[in-house]
Amino acid sequence: MRTVAFHTLGCKVNQYDSEAMLEQFLQNGWQQVAFTEKADVYVVNTCTVTGTGDKKSMQAVRRAQRLNPDAEIVIAGCLAQRDGEKLLETGARLVIGAGRRKDVFALLQEAVSENKQICAVEKDILRIPFERLDVSRFAEHTRAVMKIQEGCDRYCTYCIIPYVRGGIRSRPLEDIRAEAQRFAAAGYRELVLTGIHLTSYGRDLQGTDLGDAVEACRCEGIERIRLGSLEPVVVTEAFAKRMAAVPELCPQFHLALQSGSDSVLSRMRRRYTTEEFARSAALLRAYLPGCAITTDVIAGFPGETEQEHAQTLKFVREIGFSRMHVFPYSQRAGTAAAKMPNQVPRALREARARELIAVGYELAKAYHESMLSTEREMLVEEISDGCAGGYTREYVSCHVENAGALSVGSRVFVRVTGADADGVTGVMAD
Repeated sequence: MRTVAFHTLGCKVNQYDSEAMLEQFLQNGWQQVAFTEKADVYVVNTCTVTGTGDKKSMQAVRRAQRLNPDAEIVIAGCLAQRDGEKLLETGARLVIGAGRRKDVFALLQEAVSENKQICAVEKDILRIPFERLDVSRFAEHTRAVMKIQEGCDRYCTYCIIPYVRGGIRSRPLEDIRAEAQRFAAAGYRELVLTGIHLTSYGRDLQGTDLGDAVEACRCEGIERIRLGSLEPVVVTEAFAKRMAAVPELCPQFHLALQSGSDSVLSRMRRRYTTEEFARSAALLRAYLPGCAITTDVIAGFPGETEQEHAQTLKFVREIGFSRMHVFPYSQRAGTAAAKMPNQVPRALREARARELIAVGYELAKAYHESMLSTEREMLVEEISDGCAGGYTREYVSCHVENAGALSVGSRVFVRVTGADADGVTGVMAD
């Protein structure tokens, strides 16, 4: 039996795309093996959002070549879309970008049978429609990721993604509904809705918005629906009220901040102010009390002064995020920010990132401690040595000892007895 190994970098959208490509191999009788093993084909689904993503992507390609010099290499994803023909110089048999992922198996077979290399990178990704990819399985037993949106037209000054993912494309509601039902039938209990710019879902579909997509996922068997990254502009009072009326919706919202300084937000070309962000967070907390609000922050954006950094530190504390993902600014060729004056030295970017990470740990610990002595629902995802682990509806890591007869996929209520920056622990509720 022929074997294939996948290595996926970057976001949940890439995870979904990898699963869709993997299914094509499995349906043709291939077997998946770990990326650390010898395989006939290695597929590297790349990320180019930062320089680190580029570096790790190419390291994965070289690792595959060392594991089996005779293997066929497929390079997919954002770096592939960006560098296309250049990546053929690595010896890859197939390079495939932001389209034609549904053809990956057929294209590879063509390249091998005709002993040629193929660069299947779409030239005009602003005009291609939403690519329907079918996924029926995920490596996780309880949670499935569903891509409902592709592309972005925000063109934030630091971001390369609109150039490699193309314009806004939304998945039709009937496709969303059908895939939700397939996942439910396969035993998944939680759906995570994701997209490159999820906030824009439905802008290209007349009379459709993100709330409609959430409601389309409601079906027997799906007990949790979780939203991926959002921008605060989507959180109107109508949206918050509508989400609060969906019992399956998890009260955890990832609102991308990037900076707590209005002057930095302006240079980033983010389309909101800190005041508008705070209003969105307040609306969510008003309609979904106790909800978790997580975020992303970039440290050391070009021109960032000590005062602007201090403003960010102050603002993230004021909002009280439950978790923060912090990244030092990464200069990307081809973006407006890369040409801005007053680039912050790398050492200073990293130092500011460490400060923000430390604050993030403080805030996470405080949020988790607010759960002490309360009962929280946990979806069991793993059982080991009598201990059950999973996540609460707020996406807080939770562990329970003496799990007894619990099984993966079961929902249990936990009385929280311990908390730290990493999550909570507890005992089975009576």
